[in-house]
Amino acid sequence: MHPYILALTGGGLIGLSSALLMMFSGRIAGISGIVGGLLPPNAADDRAWRVAFIVGLIAAPLLLAVFTGDSHVGPPTVGLATLIVAGLLVGIGTTLGGGCTSGHGICGIARISPRSVVATVVFVLAGMLTVFVTRHVL
Repeated sequence: MHPYILALTGGGLIGLSSALLMMFSGRIAGISGIVGGLLPPNAADDRAWRVAFIVGLIAAPLLLAVFTGDSHVGPPTVGLATLIVAGLLVGIGTTLGGGCTSGHGICGIARISPRSVVATVVFVLAGMLTVFVTRHVL
């Protein structure tokens, strides 16, 4: 299957699932908010759908591998220490930004939220700067 078809299909499914989640439950499909609602000290009472959402994120590439023979998830290109630091920085960034790229970039922009547009632009610019610095400066 052509990679563009997979990307288009995946993007369409992400948009559809985000719209359905908002339509039927009023929830935003922002990963940081969903995971944050599972963790203390602010654990939410609605754990079932949050756990189901996270299980779906993990199961999707496994199901793709069953049906296509390839999960399309490559191995990490950096070491464990870099992954840990990057994960912590992403956690700090989502806290400061009041959400993550999925919440702001997919759901927020679809709702025409000015705050989400600004947050998404900042996320993208920060990502571009990080790639430039790590590949060309360090």
